[in-house]
Amino acid sequence: MRTIRILLADDHVMLRQGTRELLEREEDLEVVAEAGDGEEAVQLAVSKHPDIVIMDIAMPRLNGIEATKQIKAECPSTAVLVLSAYDDDQYVFALLKAGAAGYLLKDVPVDELIKAIRAVHAGESVLHPIVARKVLTRLAQPPVERSTETDFGPLSERESQVLRLAAKGMMNREIAQELAVSVRTVQVHLGNVFGKLQVGSRTEAVLHALRAGWLTLDDTVREDKAEQ
Repeated sequence: MRTIRILLADDHVMLRQGTRELLEREEDLEVVAEAGDGEEAVQLAVSKHPDIVIMDIAMPRLNGIEATKQIKAECPSTAVLVLSAYDDDQYVFALLKAGAAGYLLKDVPVDELIKAIRAVHAGESVLHPIVARKVLTRLAQPPVERSTETDFGPLSERESQVLRLAAKGMMNREIAQELAVSVRTVQVHLGNVFGKLQVGSRTEAVLHALRAGWLTLDDTVREDKAEQ
């Protein structure tokens, strides 16, 4: 079992310590460092190369938004999972623009946080569907004319299929069933997508595709949900 390496960034010492104790009860989770401010979070992310940074917003010296921007610039493969007391639109949108892979509130149960960490590490989305829709609507550019020959830029046909299904909110298992392949194969394709687009999560990959005109907002709606 591969251990998920985590950096905790929060200016409240007791909250960090409590979160660390809870996470390290899980065999596959390891907290490799703690940061008490944004600048320290960036420095530790660069030196420790964690898989995931759990990031607060309100921190001294450098806030969570700016820290996320710098971490994604220096360590694109590191995923940032926001854990905040704030759910204001301005923070949600700013952090997703900065490259955060997910957004949770501090009142979430511990088991949901643990599931979210594993999901982000696997390239899954941890945004509530309503929040995800709001974010995609806000950040997407107007639809553009698309050529069927260049729809997904550097991505292969299979990688583009996987990304298109991921954009609809389908989990890895569902994508595997849809394409009649293994879950591991889906994970490999997503890893290739992330590498080619230089992003760390499916959320970032979908936003990249929307901005590039490879996808439209209609592509992010699942047919079964649309019928409800």
